Amino acid sequence: MIIRKITILSFCLWAVAAQAQNIATQAMRKLQMAEFAISNFYVDPVDDNKLVESAIIEMLSKLDPHSTYANPEEVKKMNEPLQGNFEGIGVQFQMMEDTLLVIQPVSNGPSERVGILAGDRITAVNDTAIAGVKMSTDDIMRRLRGPKGSKVNLTVVRRGVKEPLSFTVKRDKIPILSIEASYLIQPHIGYVRIDRFGATTAEEFKTAMKSLQKQGMKDLILDLQGNGGGYLNAAIDLANEFLGQRELIVYTEGRKSRRSDFYARGNGGFQKGRLIVLVDEYTASASEIVSGAVQDWDRGLIVGRRSFGKGLVQRPIDLPDGSMIRLTVARYYTPSGRCIQKPYEHRDDYGQDVIERFNRGELMHADSIHFPDSLRVRTKKLGRTVYGGGGIMPDVFVPMDTTFYSDYHRNLVAKGVVIKCTMGYIESHRKELAARYKKAETFNEKFPIDEDLLTNLRQLGEQAGVKFDEAGYQRSLPLIKAQLKALIARDLWDMNGYFQVINATNRSVQKALEILEGDGTYPL
Repeated sequence: MIIRKITILSFCLWAVAAQAQNIATQAMRKLQMAEFAISNFYVDPVDDNKLVESAIIEMLSKLDPHSTYANPEEVKKMNEPLQGNFEGIGVQFQMMEDTLLVIQPVSNGPSERVGILAGDRITAVNDTAIAGVKMSTDDIMRRLRGPKGSKVNLTVVRRGVKEPLSFTVKRDKIPILSIEASYLIQPHIGYVRIDRFGATTAEEFKTAMKSLQKQGMKDLILDLQGNGGGYLNAAIDLANEFLGQRELIVYTEGRKSRRSDFYARGNGGFQKGRLIVLVDEYTASASEIVSGAVQDWDRGLIVGRRSFGKGLVQRPIDLPDGSMIRLTVARYYTPSGRCIQKPYEHRDDYGQDVIERFNRGELMHADSIHFPDSLRVRTKKLGRTVYGGGGIMPDVFVPMDTTFYSDYHRNLVAKGVVIKCTMGYIESHRKELAARYKKAETFNEKFPIDEDLLTNLRQLGEQAGVKFDEAGYQRSLPLIKAQLKALIARDLWDMNGYFQVINATNRSVQKALEILEGDGTYPL
């Protein structure tokens, strides 16, 4: 009898599997027949590739917000920042009045080696004019980039030199760094800002740590504000720097994906000092993995605002023509079992979530955020209460700072007036500033934003169609001054100089400093 029941059960399971396979086969045949019919019988000629591409995009749109399709060109652009390098001439540039202005050549890069300087204007590439012809930035970059070892001829106009200069640059691999800034914000407190999680992030972080520790760093502020994520392995390797051996960093699980656990190896370079991680409403994915692991193991404090809530795992599926589907196959979970992903049942509203948070008051008031008790969990070591339900809720809430916001300032930024003002100022005063300020720290302490520079800003605003608004100007003046000064520091040095200035206006950074320099109330 038992054998007969088992036989019947096995047959039923086989029948269900066969039926499911048959349904899948029928659906595929239906799709193929529809494409065949359109391609062969439709009244007008059709582009088969576009038909198939449209069908894929439409199918993915019925799933979750992060299952997407990318054409070959989009795949290349998407991968470049994460792979850690591209091949080109090696300059940071800004388009200014239809001219490519070199902000900084990459240190020891191809352009610096042939003598191109900050402040140079590139007007032609291989005898093709790129200045004054309204060429798009993408078109210009396509002309500047090329295979390693290939050569490109550049025509350069340099301030103080009458005739245009010609340079032949041999293209090379140019690193794309994921750490935007790394410096001592106080004598014993390091500050590291990570822009994305790419192939080189962990190694960059280790290098930054060693340098800061040599300078006397004991505690660390890790800035993940605005970091939209990147590679899972990069997040795991970064979390490993803070956690002990065999401490769970994250696990993934899906309908067709078995649970996979990822543990710290215990060989990280920063397991002792106090740690604060800064997050905001645009902190997502890999950044949330790091933040969740740090919080769940009571390794550090999370400071800022609730993170984005992107906890779906995408598997890249390469297609024959170089295009790619990024298909969601699992979810991320923190060590305490919290699902990072926020709800997406109402997909049309998903992209408006941050705006909805603002409208609900969540970005300004911590008591506007409510979690049901069912989402409550305890941290692994100290048993502190934390919540799931999407995103990482900080231990210390810092409201969005709207003190200096105004339509006037927003329009200045949108029209590129602030950047244009600083670039014009740098172009006229670069030598003078370089001689007077040898270090970014000295510049930050002593350089004043004078009335002449502010007058020029207002005039440039008028020329760009931004009508002067006295009330808006006065309200935003502290922020305007900070941005002008920070952008000048960036152009004279690098992003370290920029963040040394602008962080004085960042409430989350200042709150982190207050906690670390306070009366010993750091609770972990």
